[in-house]
This record gives sequence, structure tokens and C-alpha cells, in this order.
Amino acid sequence: MTGAIDRFLQHLRTNRNLSEHTIVAYRRDLRDLEAFLGSHLGEVGWAWPDVDRRALRAFLGEAGRRGYAARTVARKLSAARAFFRFLHRTGEVEADPARGMRGPKVDRTLPGHLRLPELGAMFEWAQSQAGNGFSEARTLAILELLYGSGLRLAEVQGLDLEGMDLRSGQVRVLGKGRKERLVPLTRPAVEAVRRYLAFRLEYVASGNDAVFIGRHGRRLSRRYIQRIVREVLDRFAEAQGLSTHSLRHSFATHLLDGGADLMAVKELLGHVSLSTTRIYAHTSRERVRRVYEQAHPRA
Repeated sequence: MTGAIDRFLQHLRTNRNLSEHTIVAYRRDLRDLEAFLGSHLGEVGWAWPDVDRRALRAFLGEAGRRGYAARTVARKLSAARAFFRFLHRTGEVEADPARGMRGPKVDRTLPGHLRLPELGAMFEWAQSQAGNGFSEARTLAILELLYGSGLRLAEVQGLDLEGMDLRSGQVRVLGKGRKERLVPLTRPAVEAVRRYLAFRLEYVASGNDAVFIGRHGRRLSRRYIQRIVREVLDRFAEAQGLSTHSLRHSFATHLLDGGADLMAVKELLGHVSLSTTRIYAHTSRERVRRVYEQAHPRA
């Protein structure tokens, strides 16, 4: 059974170019499915062609009884769908038991973001600190890229010097599915990165092309960047639990609030599907409606 999972994960890695983080999530969910089926169908003597829709529904039901959130259960079903679709295409199962299965309804919560006054105060503080040294200049550059260009945490962490074109004001990033895209840089971002790179020269290890490094000259980890950003957000954001992704949410929300075209925002964010971008349009519509109801005399 495990061999089929390994072949599927290798397919995701080589044919679909998914990130290692995504592959780890698929592996975890499919190992859970395999362990459940081992007890549900019998510890020995079962194979993937023996799995039917009833067994998969039992798996989802068990996940619900174990207290998993609806979003997690839906993710496990998504992994099972992709896996059995692969087995069906490769001829390892005659029928796809997961095809057409519906998971639990997942509420689409509006993404957390910062208000413009909060962002203004945050960047004013970060700019005032940026001349103090390497760490402060690095913090400002990271904030400018996360909000100014709407980059994902993984995209910022994976930036290389060869992808930065400060003269033309754009950066080449490697997004989900290892898809490259060019993203424009704001003028403050260009200035912040240039200032940081001057400090970086003192710490970089020979041959290291990573943009964001630590004092030992090695590329910063995602967790370390998260910690840097959260410490800043805790100082200036009223909302609790905001993260690096909240700056990306703020980027998209403020663009749409300013009248940007939804398709343009989709391209800037690197979304494959327009439906993923529409949640930001919904966020903006909610705010427009509140303004209308508060300001219009006959609303």
C-alpha cells in the first residue's frame, strides 16, 4: 500500500512541481487514510482496489469524531481524491471511489488584514529603525516585500539575488507549484532592499545567493521570518493572530479598495484560479457596504 503512496508523492514532486511542504501534507493525510483502512478493511489482505466510497465516508466520519475541524476533513478528502485519481489514471484501480464525493461545508472566513493607519504607523517606525543596523534594515525590507508586492512567506524566504532587478523595479519569485512570475516592486521596497543589501555584505557567506540571511551568513528559515514579522505586527495591529500572510491579505484588499481590476490582482498574487482571488473582492464589498450604510442618509 505504501508503495502506491510513494509513487503518487513522487508524481507530485516531479510532474506537478509541488512544494515539499505540500507533499508532506499529502503524505500525512494519506498515511492516516492507510492506517484507518488497515483497521476498517482488515490488517492484512486488503488492497487499494478494495476501497469503495463507503470506506472513504467511514474515514471522513472517523476524522470528524476525532475532533478535526471541517477544513481539515475537507483537506483529507482532497488528498484522497487526488490519490485515487492518480491510481485510476495509472490503471491501479478500475474505478475511482472518491470521484464526486463531497466533503463538509467549510466556512470561508474573511482574511485578517491591517488597516491603513496601522500600516502607516508600522512603516514609519520600521523606517526610523532601518538605519540602526543589519537586523533593522532586514526587517524593513521584508515588510516592504510582503505588503508592497504581496509576496508569500515562502516566496520571500526563497528569494535569490539573481531574481532581484532593482533598476527596473521588479522581482522574480517562485510561487506555488514552482511557477515563476515577475512582480513589481514599490519605490520604498527598492530603497529598503538596497539599504539592507549594503548591510548584508558584512555577513554573507561566500557563494550564498539568498537575499535574506542571518548573522551567520545562511538563508533565513521561514519560521525565523515569521517571528520577525509577528513581533512587529504585535506592536501595531489591533487584531490578534495576524501573521506574515496578513500583509499579503492587506496588499490585495487595499488594491481592490483602490479600484484595481480583479484579474490584475490575481496575476500579482500568483493565483491559479480567480475564485481564490474573489475572497478579497468580498472583503472589499463588505467594507463598501458598511461605508454606504453609515454615510448615506437613506441607507
